[in-house]
Amino acid sequence: MTIYSVFDPEFASYGRVITGYEAECKAVVEALNISTPLPEGTGYVPEEPALQNLPESAVLGASFFGGMSFQMGWCNGHNTKLNCLEYHRDSEFNLGNVDFILLLAKQDEIADGKLDTGKVKAFRVPAGTLVEVYATTLHYAPCHTNPAQGFKVLVALPKGTNTDKPNLPTKGGDDAYLWACNKWLLAHPESGEAAQGAVVALTGENIDIEKDL
Repeated sequence: MTIYSVFDPEFASYGRVITGYEAECKAVVEALNISTPLPEGTGYVPEEPALQNLPESAVLGASFFGGMSFQMGWCNGHNTKLNCLEYHRDSEFNLGNVDFILLLAKQDEIADGKLDTGKVKAFRVPAGTLVEVYATTLHYAPCHTNPAQGFKVLVALPKGTNTDKPNLPTKGGDDAYLWACNKWLLAHPESGEAAQGAVVALTGENIDIEKDL
């Protein structure tokens, strides 16, 4: 699988690199390194006090979401597989302590409620590089570039995202995909999420980039 860089033109329709906040990003990366764990698999916390309470996070959150309430969480660990794709109604912002890879597709590539994983592209994010992943971009857990290092990645989103699923009726639209608050999920049949009841909506190979690293 070709692994592009977020600095390549291919990334432009999925997200963008944000500059100008180097001091704030350095503080966040330091907090990621010192105050968050590195699981053998992957772990996720929507809001981490060690990140949320940084003065630098207040600066970043205000810039990201223009005054909306926000949360600074993390996704850390080791991973090489796609498994699922998710989207939110808002952009997500990521920043890693080491290089990591995002597996991405586009919401408009969903056809008849399904997405062919052949549409997925891989993008390498260099350590300390702040990226915005657009709301219309399908994404999920990062992948590592070095199994010995794993990854620690900031996940900044509007407050409440990825918390408990609201009790809502399934009537139409995207309702069936709703997996948590502000989180719509498309699962591959081989994923643990599918076994837990997530809608199986990814067709084709469950991408594994281990051999591409």
